[in-house]
Amino acid sequence: MLTHISISQYTIVDTLDMEFRDGMTVITGETGAGKSIMLDALGLCLGDRADPKAIRHGSDRAEVTACFDISGNPAAAAWLRTRDLLCGEDCLLRRVVTSEGRSRAYINGSASTLQDCSELGELLIDIHSQHAHQSLLRKAFQRNMLDTFAGHQTLARGLEQTASDWLRAKRELALLTSARDEQTARAQLLAYQVDELEQLSLQAGELDELEQDQQQLANAEDILRGAHQALEICEQQAGGARQALNLIKGEAHSTRTADNARELLESASIQLDEARSEIQRYIDSVEIDPQRLADVEKRLEHIHDIARKHRIKPHQLPELASDLQAELEGLAQGDQRIGELEQTLASLALHYAEEAASLSKKRTKAAKSLITKAGEVLKTLAMGECCFEIALLPRETAEPHPQGAEDVEFLISTNPGAPPQPLAKIASGGELSRISLAIQVVTASDGTLPSMVFDEVDVGIGGAVAEVVGRLLRALAKDTQVLCVTHLAQVAAQGHQHLQVTKTSDKHAAFTRMYTLEEQERTREIARMLGGVKITEQSLAHAREMLEDAAA
Repeated sequence: MLTHISISQYTIVDTLDMEFRDGMTVITGETGAGKSIMLDALGLCLGDRADPKAIRHGSDRAEVTACFDISGNPAAAAWLRTRDLLCGEDCLLRRVVTSEGRSRAYINGSASTLQDCSELGELLIDIHSQHAHQSLLRKAFQRNMLDTFAGHQTLARGLEQTASDWLRAKRELALLTSARDEQTARAQLLAYQVDELEQLSLQAGELDELEQDQQQLANAEDILRGAHQALEICEQQAGGARQALNLIKGEAHSTRTADNARELLESASIQLDEARSEIQRYIDSVEIDPQRLADVEKRLEHIHDIARKHRIKPHQLPELASDLQAELEGLAQGDQRIGELEQTLASLALHYAEEAASLSKKRTKAAKSLITKAGEVLKTLAMGECCFEIALLPRETAEPHPQGAEDVEFLISTNPGAPPQPLAKIASGGELSRISLAIQVVTASDGTLPSMVFDEVDVGIGGAVAEVVGRLLRALAKDTQVLCVTHLAQVAAQGHQHLQVTKTSDKHAAFTRMYTLEEQERTREIARMLGGVKITEQSLAHAREMLEDAAA
């Protein structure tokens, strides 16, 4: 249950701290005083979109903190535990919004996403807005209310996931199938190209070797001529080095300079001899082979022809062969993927059929129960002749649908003998408000959430019906915490706790305050709601009588 809320610099609130108790808490005040501000601020903690314009004028940030007691809420505790956010029996939600448009959310002191806040909020509190009766006109809202009432949301979410998986697989299969002819032609071309490249069998580094061989074979005579000339020069130089060495050795006196010269000449002589040997080996390796030259040039021509065909450079052919082989294998896997998708679709369709049949059965049972219970509540709301029905309309196609095998639609007949028709065509504003309230009270009483908020859901209701509404909400508060923003004295009198919202202003700004009303203050507030600006003894007496009746 909600135990505390703290609001700072939000709209016309500078600071506001309020404690809440179990039972039914009513919130009242003059029009425009800011009764719904607390609920809007609470919505921020629960993941609602932040608007920087809601920050109080003159401030750079707004902050809202809500504390919930989760000692009796195992679902919320389990959610927090799986994310390592559980901190005892309290859950603290905090939201900070800056004037620059930045927004930060925290769960038990840890930074969290708005999605997490929203998921957790669905386990903590249920808010019924003053516009819920308008939402009730939408089929999607009606289906969600029936599924929530039945408590089979897990089954509905599982079915939605199964249908979504089936639709994704169907789209992929259609894409692969439509492209099958084109892929077949592509596969034939790839097979030919891969075979051609396999026959070419160009190895990495082979092209450089071929080009080197071609250059050597084509210039063999010039190479041999130059090599022989080099060999002759080396022999001449080696002879000169030996002659100079003999002259130096013949000197009578040995000096350091002479010794250095002898060492260099000896080294030069040795290196020239080694160079002669290497040149000779090179000469021996070079051969004039016209046939080998023709073979090398033919191989190079073939390589360059295939490279030109693919519009790439010759050295890129091995990489191309690998890429084309991979693409060909991918196309082959495409046929395999089609087979896999066909099996997947059949399996998902079978699984969906089982889930859809189970969900349809549960919806049918839940619809009967909701019709009966809502009808009983409508009788207390002076709509005893109203006939409320829930139509489960089978879909035109048997293909998996994310919302199940049937469409849900609420029907109403407000006159005896008239056939039930969709709410939007039959119900007036006041009737729709009462129908909406009846359904909300029924679905809330069968829910498991520890806190319920009703924001002026009693709009369009008055007189004796308003008193019945108050009693319904008070009865609901026996099992769950109820917070109700109301402008009806008959509803306000039924609360266990009464909060009053007031707005004051000075020359510079307006301020909203919220107070817990005690016995005499509460009597005056009820009297104000009954009689307007002027509070008379009669209105005070009436207010006391209403409070005594509610407490009896």
